[in-house]
Amino acid sequence: MIKIDFEKMGGLIPAVIQDAESGEVLMVAFMDEKTLNLTLESGKTWFFSRTRNKYWMKGEESGNTQDVVEVLTDCDADTVVIKVKQNGPAACHTGNRSCFYVKYENGTWVEHSNPLFDPAQVYKK
Repeated sequence: MIKIDFEKMGGLIPAVIQDAESGEVLMVAFMDEKTLNLTLESGKTWFFSRTRNKYWMKGEESGNTQDVVEVLTDCDADTVVIKVKQNGPAACHTGNRSCFYVKYENGTWVEHSNPLFDPAQVYKK
């Protein structure tokens, strides 16, 4: 029986979130055992924020939730890929569809940004 290895990274594993239909990588976040179980049980993606030291469900503030379609682990059982149906236009807190909108080109990092919402309007902090 396969058991996810949360010990290797001090209780956390990387979670690669991928659009189930297009294959686009939307984001990478971290999960502990509790958030992985919440994700598997609820069918929504849950994560542990290292910077805020708290649990959060994707879309709890923005409404851009993610419905889990499939969950896979790698051969070492220390990383998961979660294929999702993205609800709402964007997965990134910057308002972009994907968190991966910066590309290395000609020796420099270039933003290819096309925000689909204004974060200042969505995250009223």
